[in-house]
This record gives sequence, C-alpha cells and structure tokens, in this order.
Amino acid sequence: MMHARMRQAVLFTAVAITLAVALGGTAFAQSPGTWKLNVAKSKYPQGQTPKSATLVYEAAGAGIKVTVDQVPADGPAVHYTFTANFDGKDVPVAGNPFGDTAARMRVNATTTKTVNKKGGQILSTFTLVTSADGKALTITTAGKNAAGQAIDSVAVYDKQ
Repeated sequence: MMHARMRQAVLFTAVAITLAVALGGTAFAQSPGTWKLNVAKSKYPQGQTPKSATLVYEAAGAGIKVTVDQVPADGPAVHYTFTANFDGKDVPVAGNPFGDTAARMRVNATTTKTVNKKGGQILSTFTLVTSADGKALTITTAGKNAAGQAIDSVAVYDKQ
C-alpha cells in the first residue's frame, strides 16, 4: 500500500512540474515587458537600420497588447499599438507602416508569428523567438514594406 502511494506522489509531482514548465514556457512566448533594440546585434538591409526601437508587451486576456515605438533610419518616428489573441485572426492596426492589420499565432513555447497585411494582402511576416533565458528577443522579418521595398531583417532586442 505504501509503495503505491509513493508511486502516486512521484507521478503527481512529475505531472505538476511538467505543467509548470509548460505553462511557464507559454508565458515566455508572449515576452511580457519592455524590449530595446540592440542595433549592434541586429542585421538590416543597408540604409534601413532604425536609430532606435522599443517594444512593450503586456498580457491582454488570451492574447497580448503590443506597443511599438521606433525611430527609423529616415523619416518620422513611428508609434502604434494593437491587441491580438494568438489565434491567427486579423486585428486592425493604425499607424503601422508594415500594414493595416496584424494576426498573431503561437508556434511553440518560445516562438510566435505575426503576419502584417495591407488591403488584405500579406506584406510581411515577423517570427519572434524569445531566448531560453528570457533576456533576448530575436525578430526575423521577411517581406516588403508599404512602398514595396524588401525589409528582410533580423532584429535583436534586449529585455529591460
């Protein structure tokens, strides 16, 4: 009888730890907090490296609220905010030079994707990967901006 209880306790503990790790990993993909662009570690097409960029991620129900502040290489500062679930459904985004809607989906515990569209056409896809230690966020962008220029880049952000 005692042996069976010990086995149950060990099994229960293993399941509890597995759930805690899985749920903790799910939160990682959302990367809540403030992130600042590390220009030295990032790679952009020539002439497109932003002067600065800050991302703020906040939990919002089943999804995330995203606030972007960027000073591009040329032109005025960019600011936009949107809230999206991780369901792949388009949500409106005002002020985003990469599109008028965004859709987010979870790939795994540390990775999400955002698809930006303008007028219903996909302009760009962002793949966001949070590092295992939660201190770095790498955003790989593929696609074009509203002007049709390639914006393929790898941006590295440091957690603040």
